[in-house]
Amino acid sequence: MFDWLNPVKGFGVTFHTMFKKVDTVKYPEVKRPTMPRFHGRHQLNRWPDGLEKCIGCELCAWACPADAIYVEGFDNTEDERFSPGERYGRVYQINYLRCILCGLCIEACPTRALTMTNEYELADDNRESLIWTKEQLLAPLAEGMEAPPHAMRLGETEQDYYRRGATPTATGRDSEGTR
Repeated sequence: MFDWLNPVKGFGVTFHTMFKKVDTVKYPEVKRPTMPRFHGRHQLNRWPDGLEKCIGCELCAWACPADAIYVEGFDNTEDERFSPGERYGRVYQINYLRCILCGLCIEACPTRALTMTNEYELADDNRESLIWTKEQLLAPLAEGMEAPPHAMRLGETEQDYYRRGATPTATGRDSEGTR
């Protein structure tokens, strides 16, 4: 009956929003804080003595739906130890041209070596600089950390190292309540 009224209603919405005051975003001068669980760029973490947490298992690469992660595992030796386990990630690359920042890689990591930070400024005009290497992804050495390769400092065996010296009680659980 009133079919001619539909286009008028549509233009009414357009004119209503045209004259509405909108706040202007002042990025990059003013950066808004991200939410705590925001998925930004990746970071390879370290143990408190400086050894890398990555054991070169390649589970993150298998879990990545975009095939953006490349890992080459290599064996540790007694002379050159980069992680507390038998292996370490000798080559680690993330291609941010492919990465969809979904977080499946951090869920697949058994040692919590890979996490995601709140940093979101990843844009660049050079394709090569968007493939991040292990050196770019590794967390910086904090005070008291020693640059690898070096021997394990947190325990004599791998089990001591991962539990960081927690001693079991009479119930078979350590002081933190885990086995």
